[in-house]
Amino acid sequence: MATLALESFLPYRLNRLASVVSLKFRAVYGPHHDLTVPEWRVLATLAQFGTMTAKAIGAHSAMHKTKVSRAVRALEERRWLVRSRSELDRREEGLTLTAAGLRSYAEIVPRALAFEAVLLAELGPHAAPLLAALERMEAGLVDDTPRPERR
Repeated sequence: MATLALESFLPYRLNRLASVVSLKFRAVYGPHHDLTVPEWRVLATLAQFGTMTAKAIGAHSAMHKTKVSRAVRALEERRWLVRSRSELDRREEGLTLTAAGLRSYAEIVPRALAFEAVLLAELGPHAAPLLAALERMEAGLVDDTPRPERR
């Protein structure tokens, strides 16, 4: 039987690293705005794309519909987003950030970009090849992945 060293198995390493980075990144938006990871992802997705359905947010952010639903409800309770009925499909609602939601997002973005800059600086000359490799992996593994702007 073949054995596998989990600590050197690429899928495990990517998952572990993503979890650690996500946890450390939560320090950027969590303490100041008391957001969960799904709430942050919904906030960031709506700020980037404008009005979207919960289904579209889930597809873009790779979150299960129950996580999206809870995040939407929490942001709505804070009055950071509003719902509007779709004229095309009465079963769907458009979700849009309010001025308060956009203000909070605008407060988080500079800290988020600074967090990313630290990660990229730690990688030094390896940053560009890593970003290119991630892009290739996403293109091969993930359907409809929005591609970040090249820096």
